[in-house]
Amino acid sequence: MAELRETLDQQLWDFVAAYDAAYARAAQTVGLSAAQACLLDHLTDGSCAMGELAAELLCDASNVTQLAARLQARGLVDRVPDPADRRIKRVSITPAGRDVQRAVRRAFAFPADRLGLLTEREQRQLSELLAKTMAPDAPAPPAHR
Repeated sequence: MAELRETLDQQLWDFVAAYDAAYARAAQTVGLSAAQACLLDHLTDGSCAMGELAAELLCDASNVTQLAARLQARGLVDRVPDPADRRIKRVSITPAGRDVQRAVRRAFAFPADRLGLLTEREQRQLSELLAKTMAPDAPAPPAHR
């Protein structure tokens, strides 16, 4: 059983690494870093405060400031003071940013390519297993060594 867990652990790490690398390559097709593309993805539902973006992206607020500044310089996002609290800056995606975001999503073929290797039955089974492992009541994973 320990050997199976080690194999699964390694397979999951390999999958995540391949997924991240494919996402970075997709972002590069439009001249973005993976972090910049990820920030654009977090703006699809409207504007977001810089601090909220930092929390969602699990990074320091200064990183979000740098990412947003680079995206703003390319006309992909706007940064404006929050109307309720002018100390807070809100970031929103521009129409050009939406075009770039869609281009990244089109270039990010990794999930579809990998799922295409599975039969419909296998895809259903994988979906059920992933749902089970990611359920809100699933025990928290142990810290990685």
